[in-house]
Amino acid sequence: MRNRSAERTLLVSVLLSAPGPIVVGLGFFFGRSSTQLADFIRRSAELIAIIVSWLVYRYSHTRSDMCAARIEKIERTASVCVGIAMCISGAAMIFVALFSPQDERGNVIPGLVIAILGMITNTGFWLRYRYLNRQKSNVILLVQSKLYFAKAVVDTCVAAALAFITIAPSAPASRYVDSVGAIIVAIYLIINGLITIRDIWKDKELK
Repeated sequence: MRNRSAERTLLVSVLLSAPGPIVVGLGFFFGRSSTQLADFIRRSAELIAIIVSWLVYRYSHTRSDMCAARIEKIERTASVCVGIAMCISGAAMIFVALFSPQDERGNVIPGLVIAILGMITNTGFWLRYRYLNRQKSNVILLVQSKLYFAKAVVDTCVAAALAFITIAPSAPASRYVDSVGAIIVAIYLIINGLITIRDIWKDKELK
């Protein structure tokens, strides 16, 4: 049965995520920053995973002639893509934390505003996907809720780190808050990505 509400939510996710890699990619083209490159990789991986999830969900729920086993198989494949995207995002954040210069820090207010907006938006999508999955259980909706929860956690940690830097820019700890926070969040993303992939394959084996 086709769930138009879930399909619309996935489409909105795609539309809101689409400008991210373009904007960050243009910034990298002009600035050549390693941070921007890592952010571009992270956002691109997440966007591809969201697009694949939307296309698979739309395809599998518009084909009345498709058997349940076939639907489950392609939905699991799309969900594995989300898990891989989480791992890539975590790896990109570790790259930024380890290799970006700590002494070169400009105005972090724009980044703080973007992080807060991202935190609010991603939390909203997490709650929405969680609600839709509770209405009618679906592996794509479940994994999307996990992805957006992880994205909300990332933006919350980034916002907290940037807020600390804004409040106490000259504090010795401000030099390391960014890196330590990024590594913690990156490990969280990678672990959740691996758990997502493991759970999908475990569910496949049980069936």
